[in-house]
Amino acid sequence: MDASSDVSDYLGMLRRHWWVVLLLALTGLGGAVAVTHLQPKVYESATSVLVQPAGQDTNVVGGRTRGDINLDTEAQLVRSTAVAAGAAELLRVTTPPDELAHQVTVEVPANTAVLVVKFAAGDPEAARAGSHAFAEAYLRNREESAKADLNAQISALNAKVKQLSTTLSQVNARLAPLSQSSPLRPNLESQRSTAQNQLNSLSGKLNDLTTATVTGGKIISDARLPESPSKPDPMLNLATGAMVGLLLGLSVALLRERLDRRVRTATDVARRTRVPVLAELSAARPEDTRLDAVLPPHGEGGAMFNRLRNEVVASLGPDDKVVVVAGASRGVASTLVAANLAAALARTGSDVTLIGAHLPDSVADTAPLATIFGVAATPGLSDVLAGKVGLAAAVQHAPRIPSLRVITTGGTASAAGLMQSQGLRDALDLLTARPGYVVIEAPATSSGADAQSLASLADAAIITVELRRTRRPDVSDAAEQLRRVGTPLLGAVVVPRLNGAPATPGPRPSRAVRALPAAPSPAPLLDPPAEGRRARAAAGEERADLSSAGLAEVDLTTSTAVIRLPPGTGSHR
Repeated sequence: MDASSDVSDYLGMLRRHWWVVLLLALTGLGGAVAVTHLQPKVYESATSVLVQPAGQDTNVVGGRTRGDINLDTEAQLVRSTAVAAGAAELLRVTTPPDELAHQVTVEVPANTAVLVVKFAAGDPEAARAGSHAFAEAYLRNREESAKADLNAQISALNAKVKQLSTTLSQVNARLAPLSQSSPLRPNLESQRSTAQNQLNSLSGKLNDLTTATVTGGKIISDARLPESPSKPDPMLNLATGAMVGLLLGLSVALLRERLDRRVRTATDVARRTRVPVLAELSAARPEDTRLDAVLPPHGEGGAMFNRLRNEVVASLGPDDKVVVVAGASRGVASTLVAANLAAALARTGSDVTLIGAHLPDSVADTAPLATIFGVAATPGLSDVLAGKVGLAAAVQHAPRIPSLRVITTGGTASAAGLMQSQGLRDALDLLTARPGYVVIEAPATSSGADAQSLASLADAAIITVELRRTRRPDVSDAAEQLRRVGTPLLGAVVVPRLNGAPATPGPRPSRAVRALPAAPSPAPLLDPPAEGRRARAAAGEERADLSSAGLAEVDLTTSTAVIRLPPGTGSHR
């Protein structure tokens, strides 16, 4: 299967199941609207804080942010328990600090020393107050930490100054009683000088620390009252709902397509059942699918059957005459194809006999051949096989097609089992004794064994496939049934889905069609089964052929039957 076939298959699936996809997409949108209305509204306010060095700041090696301050660490400190406790005091709420910290998010804009503190709450005023409180609590915590660190440094320096002052006092006490020439004096003066220098240095540092101003940062953009909730996001919810609904719709459409085994296009027949497609009847115009008349030879449908006729004739051998047309599924598709194929063959001047062996599936399907060709519905093949009339009485001339003779299905409802009888074989032998073709309108292969039995008596077979009604397994089964009886399968004719009953009754001939006498004796061509066997057993006669019955050439256009007897007889099988 190539890529173009895949694309066409998916497009065809969308064309057939678009309503499923649309329905579920709309359902997804409706669900998104419902969720949007049911979700609690969340307001969010943000405060921007400029973080300044406070003396104790250090940045880790390889940190994401540059500079003296590690902003990632500071962002974590904003959500710490200590800062959350300070914010709770500012907000004057009893919410535990851990729960309050969950409402805070901190963002660090790239290449800045700014922290964006966001606070989410169900009320706009609460969101603004919470954002400001956390920013203020963070700055206070940072300032307190810096002051504590500064005080610790001052305490350490004071201790060192006190120690050096003590040392310097001791050195001065030892130098006081010594004379200028004392050998100990130089060493003690050196110690005094060193201690004095250190004391002066520490005093300078201590003076700097005691006069330093501590600030951990400042708010550069205070929280504002949010005008609209940040959650739920209607556009996001609608887009998500539509996407989920669309995906679900596509999944359901694909599942329906996989479970639906009906033939959708002619390509399905050739590709999935391996049965070649001889022709496809287009449904572009409504008159192309009418069942109440033969399609016009110069129309699109008639031209299709003319091409089908040429392919059938080219596929038959010199002695092949009988073509059976069977439907892969129940319906009237085989009637339409058989009637128009027989008409196309007759338009070439060949003598054609169309046999209606398709017993109606319902009352709506009764006598379709009689309606199409304007002949009497009875007597027909079922009446012949039931022994009610002879074959000669069942053969009728199609008024509008001179070379075509029609044997309708008949009016005997209990003749289904007789389609596999010897009487049918005898009738086919009589009909094939003369030049021309015999087209059999057979029942559906899925409705019983009659189609297979008729196919075993034919020289070639055609399967009719009705789109959106015939299932792919039925087509494969029909081909297998024909293969098992050894009948060559020419291919399939694909027709659009048809209505079971004709739209309007077809035109009737101006006068009733009379059953012509087959011979000087009014005896039927085919006796009733029991009586025929007794007559042949008593007289030892061979069964009469079609020539002796005078049906090889019967002129029904005049009021008197003109019978021309052929010189010899023949048999089909």
